Amino acid sequence: MQAHPPEFFLNGAHFGAPKETYFPSEDSYFLAENVSIPKKALMIDVGCGSGIQSLNAFHKGASRVIALDLNKAALAATKKNCLKAGFKNIKTIESDLFRNCREKADAIIFNPPYLESDEYRHIDLDGGKKGREVLDRFLEQMPKHLNKKGVCYFLQTDLNGNGKTGKKLKELGFEFKIIARKKGFFETLCIYRCSKKADLKVFGALSSV
Repeated sequence: MQAHPPEFFLNGAHFGAPKETYFPSEDSYFLAENVSIPKKALMIDVGCGSGIQSLNAFHKGASRVIALDLNKAALAATKKNCLKAGFKNIKTIESDLFRNCREKADAIIFNPPYLESDEYRHIDLDGGKKGREVLDRFLEQMPKHLNKKGVCYFLQTDLNGNGKTGKKLKELGFEFKIIARKKGFFETLCIYRCSKKADLKVFGALSSV
């Protein structure tokens, strides 16, 4: 785990980020800036890290957040940060993706680990072979935890295969759109917004790309 500053900044306030947790980076803020949360929604924050997506969801109108992570320090930091901001309706669950979660949500947000790796030494960074093993597991599990009129946002690097992600979503019965792109030196980060085909009228026209 790399050393990082003990705090991050969001919506005019500073929040704790213990060294044992994933510190919000450029990709974290990029995702937070581009999500829209239905008012009074129940949101599931998958891989919550220090809690930036949970906090952002509350600020954007969520009434309840369930934060999932394998890292106990991340769960503790997320809960502490949400309570500091005055958001008491936060529930944390130690879980590998959705394994220990039984609830369905109106919105799901995931900033997956996406570095190519043969083993998972750093759960917040290593995405497995081709950098998308964790993402693929998420996509397989996510539909069972998304309400009929729900929306899901997740981030992906183009290095890990946007075409494969699009094919996967179509197979799962989802319409989707890449709503934002951010170019870097070696990659382009993409934010996906997806919903079940029957629910397009709720979230507007989403189209595959």
